Amino acid sequence: MTDRGQSALRQSKDLFQVGPSSMRWDKDRLVIDVNEIGALPMISRVRGQIIVNPTAVTDVELPLTNDGAHIWRPFAPTAKITVDLNGAGWQWEGHGYFDSNFGVRALEEDFSYWTWGRYPTKAGSTCFYDATRLDGSELAAALHFDSSGNASHIPLPPKAPLKRSFWTVSRETRADAGYTPRQVKNMLDAPFYSRSAVKTCLNGEETVGVHEALDLVRFRNPFMKPLLAVRVPRRARWTF
Repeated sequence: MTDRGQSALRQSKDLFQVGPSSMRWDKDRLVIDVNEIGALPMISRVRGQIIVNPTAVTDVELPLTNDGAHIWRPFAPTAKITVDLNGAGWQWEGHGYFDSNFGVRALEEDFSYWTWGRYPTKAGSTCFYDATRLDGSELAAALHFDSSGNASHIPLPPKAPLKRSFWTVSRETRADAGYTPRQVKNMLDAPFYSRSAVKTCLNGEETVGVHEALDLVRFRNPFMKPLLAVRVPRRARWTF
């Protein structure tokens, strides 16, 4: 990922392009073209294409704060993904999803911590959103999406702790009572953030999904944000 200036942006109804990389809708699939340079310790070209084929596109929005300042938008909670990048072993197919967060304030202005998880099931996908806001209130949401994109709130399974990340970020998810979830693959580790593949059990069905934990108390530390520039280079004057 690279931060770029406004001159590197092009946008239309079906296309969003930043520099040499882009996302575009091609009929009913999302095509992501990647042309970037990897960050430390893997400084090399990252090129290729990712194709997301949703089973359906939803119009669901979940407000994360009472005033609607932050919104979670699961565009395609259930999808098939095909990855074809220019490295050995960087080609695969499997479950995928496409979602986004929107907001009018910085996350650290309203939250201290959250976890999120998306788990594929035989009937579609199940997502959990647990957050602690700075005012002390909490968000606890569980939604199930069927293959047609229809969403329904479901009863919350109990919280279940996970081992802390490499940077000791606290982690938890949801699971059937008595089941112990575990990380099966690390995806991203940072002093304030963890993303990983986690195995849990929901209604008796074991499933592996994407899980994230975000510690915004750590992120607010003034010594933390400058470190992002090491991982995310900036090209302010890039033009077409």
